Amino acid sequence: MSNWIDSGGHEPRQFSDAYAYQNDSHRCDGRWKLPLRLACAALLVILTAQASQARDPDGRYAAQNPELHQWFESLRSGKGPCCSDADGTAVSDVDWETANGHYRVRLDGEWVEVPDEAVITEPNRIGRTMVWPIRGYLGISIRCFMPGSMT
Repeated sequence: MSNWIDSGGHEPRQFSDAYAYQNDSHRCDGRWKLPLRLACAALLVILTAQASQARDPDGRYAAQNPELHQWFESLRSGKGPCCSDADGTAVSDVDWETANGHYRVRLDGEWVEVPDEAVITEPNRIGRTMVWPIRGYLGISIRCFMPGSMT
């Protein structure tokens, strides 16, 4: 007499060695799921990490030109200090322009309008155009912009 309830259906199933091997292979696959998922997650984090920009956190390059370093640290726009939240990036002459009294700069392949309050009005002591972008979940905003000698 078969146990109809334990068999899981209307007819009792026959137990065979083939069925046992089939279930064992699925059990082996299960022990690799967690490590495989963790490895994929770690790889995803590494590949999607934002590329870091050059910084001078310990100030070792400031010793080369302390006056210029102080000048950079003192730069401010109408949006606040430039070097507090963003790293400055030099911009090529072809990657910025002025039209109707407003600046715009090309960052990451797209043109970004520079707000008037982000423009630094003091003289540019290095001669190159500099921009301090802040990249966030809403896109790119400009913290500070210092036009170069092209103007």
